Amino acid sequence: MKRRFSIVLIVALAAAASVAQQSGNEGSTPEPTQPSTKPLRVRVSANVSQALLIKTVPPQYPKDARKARIQGAVVLKALIDKEGNVEDVTLISGDPKLAPAAIDAVKQWRYKPYLLNGEPVWVETQVTVNFTLSGG
Repeated sequence: MKRRFSIVLIVALAAAASVAQQSGNEGSTPEPTQPSTKPLRVRVSANVSQALLIKTVPPQYPKDARKARIQGAVVLKALIDKEGNVEDVTLISGDPKLAPAAIDAVKQWRYKPYLLNGEPVWVETQVTVNFTLSGG
């Protein structure tokens, strides 16, 4: 008995949904279905993007950070266009005194275009810039 009630309930709900959909579309033309479009950008690992690097510019160690003996990694999010140019860089983590130098350097980097199904696409990736002081 429960099974019969469940089936009847499911059929009734399906019929109600169909009627509601039809009544909501009266007088309008249905939207054409579009083929799936390619993503605006893809996210790739730091290792993949590292392999695509064709030009790097080393950061200029900030004088105040050098004087204060600040070292460490600055992790950035980089947005790379279809031609391999770095279009946007934002700070994820790292010392605020080192971050501007890292961002300025990474904005000058160039990559081979990343291909998806043979077509170049925008890429979002992480970049780590390490600042180390040599000697003492």
